Amino acid sequence: MTTWAIGDLQGCYDPLQRLLEKLRFDPARDRLWFCGDLVNRGGQSLETLRLVYSLDIHSQVVLGNHDLALLSIAARDAGEQKKVNPELQRVLFADDAPVLIEWLRQRPLLVRDEVIGWSMAHAGIAPKWTLAMAEHRAREVERSLRGKQHRKLFRGMYGDRPQWSPKLTGVERQRAIINVFTRMRYCAPNGRIAFDEKGRPGTQPAGLYPWYEVPGRKPLETRIVTGHWSTLGLFMGHGVHGIDTGCVWGGPLTALELTPPGEVPRVVQVPGRAVSAGDANKDD
Repeated sequence: MTTWAIGDLQGCYDPLQRLLEKLRFDPARDRLWFCGDLVNRGGQSLETLRLVYSLDIHSQVVLGNHDLALLSIAARDAGEQKKVNPELQRVLFADDAPVLIEWLRQRPLLVRDEVIGWSMAHAGIAPKWTLAMAEHRAREVERSLRGKQHRKLFRGMYGDRPQWSPKLTGVERQRAIINVFTRMRYCAPNGRIAFDEKGRPGTQPAGLYPWYEVPGRKPLETRIVTGHWSTLGLFMGHGVHGIDTGCVWGGPLTALELTPPGEVPRVVQVPGRAVSAGDANKDD
């Protein structure tokens, strides 16, 4: 059995089809891990969501910030839903929208598989968290996302404050946890996230570090695969494997073979979405 992790799709259905063909994906023997941000911007979010949903028993999916935004919008009334971009409206008003949205709401923030020795989160894991801490905090938020009070969480989910502290409670605590798993790139040595910094390493102000290079970062018991940071590009170091290579911005779509410990992961790529010369990588 081969397990492939696939970077951010953001509604890029055609590149995903090309990638699965190149991988010769066989659901009878292979599994897929999707790093989050299934939807938005690529023009084919509905088709992408339907395809990944159809692969449910053969895959693992973690929530990204764009997926959570879709869920938040889906929890509003129809009038509010009609104000979002046409691509997400196609998802929200599709005949199978209730099934797709409910399925997406059940996805985790963090996946850990001790058998193959890998974990997955959309953006990463807070530098001061152990993997056990991260799992505990992910499960805490997942219970709320899946529970009867999920609309309350979606209403309070947005914002850069407060930064994470174990003393936080309620929606503020859950917001801070979500920000770690789905929005983090750069951190200060104390773990404070610099939300406005989105460029490649070397462009950030002094005193900020990629989250995986923060001094004193807790070691993780598994290798971890992430997405979210397209300006970082394909990255392998410090036990971290970043595979958001900007498919939606014209970069390739990347798959990473989740190999056993001691083996170098194999990378497979296909061309991403065709974009105009004026398109810019916003990476959020």
